[in-house]
Amino acid sequence: MHLSAAHHAHPRKPGEEQFALAAELLSLLGDRTRLALLYALTGGEADVTTLTEACGAARPAVSQHLARLRLAGLVDTRKEGRRVIYSLPHGHLRRLVEEALRTADHRLAER
Repeated sequence: MHLSAAHHAHPRKPGEEQFALAAELLSLLGDRTRLALLYALTGGEADVTTLTEACGAARPAVSQHLARLRLAGLVDTRKEGRRVIYSLPHGHLRRLVEEALRTADHRLAER
């Protein structure tokens, strides 16, 4: 496997805390359902019903995954009546999810 230099490397050498938080973030993204949920949110806000349809998992599982993502600060929530609306807190996470999927596309094309 050939790895090229990063175009926009981190501006300073990350410390132990940054590595630990990044590893925690990547481990949360390592679950197929959570990744599918985050991908669905790259298109904008959504409620649990919409997200359940988008990722194809059972509603209780989706709710549990969303709770983990919320506790980790990877999704924001707001109330709209009785519905909870989920969104991504910033573009960094959207770009990370999109890059992970582009990398997967690249790997699949190499096969």
